[in-house]
Amino acid sequence: MSAIGFLGVPEITPDARRTFDEDLTELGFVMNASRLWAYAPATMNGLFDLMRQTSRAHELTLRQRGILVAACASASGDSYCSLAWGSKLAEATDAHTASAVLRGDDDGLTTSERAVADWARKVARDPNHTVAADAQALRDAGYDDAQIFGITVFVALRIAFLTVNDALGVRPDAEFRSVAPEAVLDAVTYGRPIDDETTGDQPLDQGRSRG
Repeated sequence: MSAIGFLGVPEITPDARRTFDEDLTELGFVMNASRLWAYAPATMNGLFDLMRQTSRAHELTLRQRGILVAACASASGDSYCSLAWGSKLAEATDAHTASAVLRGDDDGLTTSERAVADWARKVARDPNHTVAADAQALRDAGYDDAQIFGITVFVALRIAFLTVNDALGVRPDAEFRSVAPEAVLDAVTYGRPIDDETTGDQPLDQGRSRG
């Protein structure tokens, strides 16, 4: 591998290698996104620490996080997080529900879940056009103002992450063709195409690093 998206291959630091090792342990391959963020692993770790702090503080479940990310990623036209979190949402619900959320169909969700999915899409598409009635819809669905703030922060952080990946040309990992449910793959018709070849734990460049 001689490039990561539009950039060359970064030097691999111990922090980046720890991220690669975590990917291998959890997924069995090193994600293209992790390879890109090897340029600034501490920044990526800090970003994800903020996401974890927010989700813990507001007790966001895996199902809720899956809905939020699938909704905001699909609304942003991001294929990478749509495939990754669409797959996670399928595990937390089912493939049909995950596929529907990615397509903008929330019929399989509860009233409170539909409210946050709608909010996530509005934040992703045009945050300057949200209105007080949108926040009130979340209150009507059972969320207090602190929860609304936390949900919005979580979505904004996810958008920051996917924006860097998309802008720098990172494609979803080829492994998604086999690990993502077929319904999720069929729903993601937007964004950058899935990578052509798997990289697994191959060296990034001339043996400098193993993924």
